[in-house]
Amino acid sequence: MEDIIKVENLTKDYGENKGVFNISFNVKKGEVFGFVGTNGSGKTTIIRHIMGFLKPQKGEIKVLGLDSWKNSCEIKKNVEYIPGEIAFPDLRDGTTFLKNQAELLGLADMSYANKLIEKLQLDTSANLKRMSKGMKQKTAIVAALMADKDIIILDEPTTGLDPLMRETFLDIILEEKSKGKTIIMSSQMFDELEITCDRVALILDGKIIDIADIKELKNLPYKLFKIEFLSHEDFIKFKKFKYKIVRVQEQYNQFTIQVDNSKINKLFKDLKNFKLKFISEVKKDLEKHFKEVLTEFYKKNDIVLKPTKSGKEDVKHDK
Repeated sequence: MEDIIKVENLTKDYGENKGVFNISFNVKKGEVFGFVGTNGSGKTTIIRHIMGFLKPQKGEIKVLGLDSWKNSCEIKKNVEYIPGEIAFPDLRDGTTFLKNQAELLGLADMSYANKLIEKLQLDTSANLKRMSKGMKQKTAIVAALMADKDIIILDEPTTGLDPLMRETFLDIILEEKSKGKTIIMSSQMFDELEITCDRVALILDGKIIDIADIKELKNLPYKLFKIEFLSHEDFIKFKKFKYKIVRVQEQYNQFTIQVDNSKINKLFKDLKNFKLKFISEVKKDLEKHFKEVLTEFYKKNDIVLKPTKSGKEDVKHDK
């Protein structure tokens, strides 16, 4: 499949380690590509460069083969965009705003817009300036998606939505994906990226630390099992089978082991002669994967996390 969006060595240095540095990735036609990272990690900066709002200091970005900075007006004709920070013009209500947007887009058929309004349970008669955060977000979603363009770029689009509306929005994105749309979406929520995306990039301090393939993550060649034995004697005996041990909690007589899919039947045969308190599969999801990636990254770069007074881990500090 062709690359719809290509980012090569994108750098924007704001000083004091702020910005993005040597960012490279591509998004293929029909792919949903996600970014995850904390506030200030660089997600919005990357998106603003793709949209042509910012000029790279180094590197280049191509959208549909066009330079994102030099050809930003042409590119925007093919892109639907929801910004992270929403600011509406001084108009009477949501209906007026959406009609104005439709005129700007040359959109005569409002049937899809009305479908989105119904799904999101949006009251378009509400005053734009007095809308709640969630209502503003819904209005921005309708305004962005109603033109039915081929590329969708979303900067934390579920901010302000309640859990039910968040589910509805994710269903909408999956519908857009089924139409073959190319989508970029940033978020701080692992689960919504895992549901919608084909690949997800982990951003830390303006750098891509890892890009996870969701299909590969869901079809790993191995499984993890947590096993707790009733006796310490059985706990010790089990070590002799030499399974790959991921974690040991001896005080609970407990192992977490990694087993190749082809050897799962053997594991259960081996366990027949042991008395177990329980055995359970440990599912590996996107959040756990990235936590492992970060642990390795911190270890490799000699970085520790300093606990705060609240007991939570603070921003990383060099040793």
